[in-house]
Amino acid sequence: QVQLVESGGGSVQAGGSLRLSCAASGRTFSNYAMGWFRQAPGKEREFVAAITWNGLSTYYADSVKGRFTISRDNAKNTVYLQMNALKPEDTAAYYCAARPSYSSAIYSRVADFGSWGQGTQVTVSS
Repeated sequence: QVQLVESGGGSVQAGGSLRLSCAASGRTFSNYAMGWFRQAPGKEREFVAAITWNGLSTYYADSVKGRFTISRDNAKNTVYLQMNALKPEDTAAYYCAARPSYSSAIYSRVADFGSWGQGTQVTVSS
């Protein structure tokens, strides 16, 4: 399995920006489709964004579309989540996830991914 470590979380005021990073190790990163999920206290883990192994296709939850951007750098074994115009409802622990894939399919369910990071906390104050 690939090992994943998130970073970049923190506290920010509403309207601010953060960029999350997820560094992968242990396997060939370009063999994996990647996703970002989040989980707020007392709520289920929910999909945020996904990207194919080659970065050519992306997909977003409606709640973040137009504000968040997922990208990847296969040379650096890293996937990113640029978060702009943050809202208090974006407050959650954010997790990156990996799934072996060489297809153009986009995966957006928790069950689609077998490898997970430990998460990084994002707190947005009003």
